[in-house]
Amino acid sequence: MIPAPSTPLVGVLALQGAYDAHVRTMAALGATSRLVRLPLDLHGLDGLILPGGESTTMLHFLDRNGFFEVLQTYVKSTPTFGTCAGAILLATRVEAPAQRSLGALDITIERNAYGRQIDSSILTAPTSLPGPPLEMVFIRAPRITRTGPSVETLASRDGFPTMVRSGNILAATFHPELSDDHRIHQLFLTIIRQSQANAARKRR
Repeated sequence: MIPAPSTPLVGVLALQGAYDAHVRTMAALGATSRLVRLPLDLHGLDGLILPGGESTTMLHFLDRNGFFEVLQTYVKSTPTFGTCAGAILLATRVEAPAQRSLGALDITIERNAYGRQIDSSILTAPTSLPGPPLEMVFIRAPRITRTGPSVETLASRDGFPTMVRSGNILAATFHPELSDDHRIHQLFLTIIRQSQANAARKRR
């Protein structure tokens, strides 16, 4: 008998931002979450979510305890999902203004490209995910201006990618955790399970 797959344990970086909304979405999909505030909290996770918030503030917290360097290595080997500021952290190049990043996802991203908080919006656009058009909640959102050859675009706005994937890394410039549409988080759980299956095959 083939054993049933275990419930994924998904970490949510909880330094700043709307991390609680990601935890609630994961719970609705039957996954277990752990808040991540220290490097030790990464131990044993199957995947990691980098939430929205303020990327420069997140960098300030990550400078403590050598967390930035630990995370820089971690996200290159573990399924990771970044939303808004989390997508900025994952990018290889950040502009307007330039800042450090984890360099794990081959994209160039422009901070606050869609205006200030007052310019926030909710749009619906086509997606390559199964199902209807995707609701996208933009709050001081960044804009992806370049994608590398290994990066797949899953949704766009005005000709610019808003959701992308490269291997085990998923990123969105909007806030799917603030929508009732859970397909993106479900996709991330699928990525985690695919990673687990690949790792199991290598151990045989």
